[in-house]
Parts: sequence; structure tokens; C-alpha cells
Amino acid sequence: MMNRRQFLGSTAGFALLASPFVARAAQRELRIAVWQGYAEPEWVKPFEEENNVKVNITYLTSDEEFFAKMRGSQGAGFDAFSINTSLVPRYQKLGLVKPIDPTKVARMDRLSPVYKNVKDLNIDSQLWGIPFAWGSQPLIYDTAQFDKAPDSWHVMWDEGNAGQLINFDDPGTITLAALLLGFPNPYKLEPDQLQACKAKLIEQKKLLMTYYTGFDDGVKIFAENKIKAMLSIGELQLVNLKKLGVDAMLTIPKEGATGWLDCWVVSNGVKDIDLAHAWINNCMADEVGTVLSTKLKYGNTTNQKANEDNGLTYADKLFFAQQAENQEARTALWNEIKAA
Repeated sequence: MMNRRQFLGSTAGFALLASPFVARAAQRELRIAVWQGYAEPEWVKPFEEENNVKVNITYLTSDEEFFAKMRGSQGAGFDAFSINTSLVPRYQKLGLVKPIDPTKVARMDRLSPVYKNVKDLNIDSQLWGIPFAWGSQPLIYDTAQFDKAPDSWHVMWDEGNAGQLINFDDPGTITLAALLLGFPNPYKLEPDQLQACKAKLIEQKKLLMTYYTGFDDGVKIFAENKIKAMLSIGELQLVNLKKLGVDAMLTIPKEGATGWLDCWVVSNGVKDIDLAHAWINNCMADEVGTVLSTKLKYGNTTNQKANEDNGLTYADKLFFAQQAENQEARTALWNEIKAA
């Protein structure tokens, strides 16, 4: 498909003969749904200009909320979106996504080898997502309220911190209790282990100030209420807390932490699949990886030097997300925890 420059060049002569006005190509639209930090001006604006497109951005607040929207509309509301790789099989099974054609993504060779054969993205001999960013769900704490970095997730159950703790409102939080309880794989829990996690999180609930939803909500609550510690949903929260003057730090406790590997996926309701592929290719530039790691402190999948330069070297301490043993059961269990 021609961009605006090509269109004007090929039609200018005809337009001058037929009309006093120069014809202009109609601006296209790309609808994306992203976690905060995945559609920054540094790469959105150049993409818009180069492709004569308006990128309309919807920010995600939780996996479950977005899944419900996608399922309800059969993907009609978006062209491309970012989700955790472990969730892709769930979307693929329900026909909510389209396979990606790697021949239409020129920068596939920029992808670090470790991310080229992710099991959850390679289904039925087709590619369903391309890894983009990774990070942790670390413990973030206020250094002014601790003599040293907490070394265990037990801090989130310490009665001495009652009323000064916040936790993320999402079924994925069940994995936090699984880590503290020492279960081998926090994503593959037996029924009795799930019940143990439920009891542990109900025990924690009375100590929390509240649950938070989304990046900004967590940062706002933490900064405005002198929160001591929280389960974070990403390194960007630390960046934004520091911008607000909070002397916060992150740590990976001795039990480890969960991690995430997010990817770009094409919706079943995509209007222009070539444009969606172009967007994904745009996001794989080395320059984008540099911004992800330097500005936002996310690990990236295309520029290892940027990862190393920014201290993103703790991936070996993370339990990267996997497809849960039963996501529907976890959602129901989480609702029971919050209602307790």
C-alpha cells in the first residue's frame, strides 16, 4: 500500500489538470491496545508520519478486563495489541487472533535467539506473536521506611506494615502467595496448593490499604499515602514513583519473583493486516529497544547491550509467566479472595 509521499507523487500531474486542489491520500488508522510504555512518542510519531496513519491507543489495566473485551467483540475493536506470551494460546484457541507472517516483518533477524522459538507463540506450525519486552513483578519499597532492602516477600504479610501495603488486583497475584509458600512452579498449582494460596492471600488482605488497578493507579496510591511496599507490575512504576519524588527502589526477594515476556499480537478483527505487520516491525528497531530499557527500564528483545547498560541482568531470578493450570479457576478463586 502506498504511503502519502508515494501517492502524491503518482497523482500530482492528474490532480493539477482535473482540479485546482492537490489530491491527498486519506489518512489510515491503526488501533492498538497496549501496556503503558509500549507506545511512546519516540516511535509512534515517526511511524505515523512515515505511513500516513493515526495510531489510536488504548491502555490496558488488567489481563482479564482486556480478555473480556476481546471475547465480547471477537476482536473487532483493535488491530494489534500487546499481551503476555503465556496468554496467547488462550486467545488463539478462541479464534481471537490471526497468525503473523514473519516474511512481512523485516526486522525478525533483530530478535535475540532466545525469543525466536517461544513455545506459547508457535502453535500449529504458525507464529502467533512476536516478543517485544520483558520485566519483573518485583517488590517495590520506600527506602525511607526501611533500613535495608527487604529480602523476602514476607514483608507483604508483616503485621508491622498493616495499612501501608498495596497489592495488584488481578488473578495473577495468586503466584505471589505461591512463591512465598515455596511451591516449585507458581503457574502450575494443584487444587490443594491453590487453596493454600487462597488462605494466604485472605490473611494478607486485612493488612492491605487497598488493591490497585493498572500502572498509574498503583503509583498514585503509593505516592500519596506513604505506602511502605507493594507487589509491582513492572519496572516503569519505579521510574514514575521517582518522578514524583518518592525514594523508592525495587528488589527481587530470595524467593524470586514472577516475570513477564510481552509480545505483539494481531487481532482477528484487524482492518489492515499489512499495517499491523508494519507496526510490529517498527517496534523491533534497535532504537526502540534502547528507549524501552533506558527510559522505561523494561528489558527488550532486540538490543542486548541496552539491557546490560541499564542493569536488566536479573532475568535468571525470575519465574517467567506460563499458561496457568486453569485460568478460569484462578479468576474465580481471586474473586473469592477479594470477597472474603
